[in-house]
Amino acid sequence: QVQLVESGGGLVQAGGSLRLSCAASGRTFSTYAMGWFRQAPGKEREFVAAIRWSVGSTYYADSVKGRFTISGDNAKNTVYLQMNDLKPEDTASYYCATSPRAYGTRSAYSNDGSYNYWGQGTQVTVSS
Repeated sequence: QVQLVESGGGLVQAGGSLRLSCAASGRTFSTYAMGWFRQAPGKEREFVAAIRWSVGSTYYADSVKGRFTISGDNAKNTVYLQMNDLKPEDTASYYCATSPRAYGTRSAYSNDGSYNYWGQGTQVTVSS
């Protein structure tokens, strides 16, 4: 089992920034990537960003590219999401997840079926 704890959410005005953190603990030895997803009320969960530990590759949804940056520390099993120039449409609960997938394309890592453990989520609210 892997436990994930997200933090860093909050209320921010449009144009502002937030930094989310996610720490994984437990049986993390089979984690080869970590990702961030989000879900707004009444909408389906959507991919935000992912990082593959072995080569440091990062993947982003088109809607956040250029504004969000995913980074992390593999040794500490911690992943971050720096969110800049936030927009009201970024309002959602943000979830981090671990993936046992060692290889794959952006398409693979943007699919929530590639992830096996999920955090409880942290709320991000962007006011206009």
